Amino acid sequence: MLTINASGELAKNTWRELDPAGAICEGGTAAQVNTGDWRINIPAWIADKCTHCMLCVPTCPDSSIPVKGGKRQDFDFMHCKGCGVCIKVCPLKAMTIAKEDK
Repeated sequence: MLTINASGELAKNTWRELDPAGAICEGGTAAQVNTGDWRINIPAWIADKCTHCMLCVPTCPDSSIPVKGGKRQDFDFMHCKGCGVCIKVCPLKAMTIAKEDK
């Protein structure tokens, strides 16, 4: 992995010190990676239609539907990739998806 040394310069790592394909190998680091920038579609939650059945929460591959007090919250757009899986499982059509304007 490339690192910055104490002088603020890029450290000279040998090829043996680099992780393959720039992988993050430590556990529990998903919160540090902003995968929401990969999104081309953006979901919208329609709170008035939602009964908090929670079918969407475990189907989200990015864990980007937070839950607080037993109720789902709006999307965590730092991690949502806009795949639309949550929308497919919602029995009340409490979510929509559209192309994101960036």
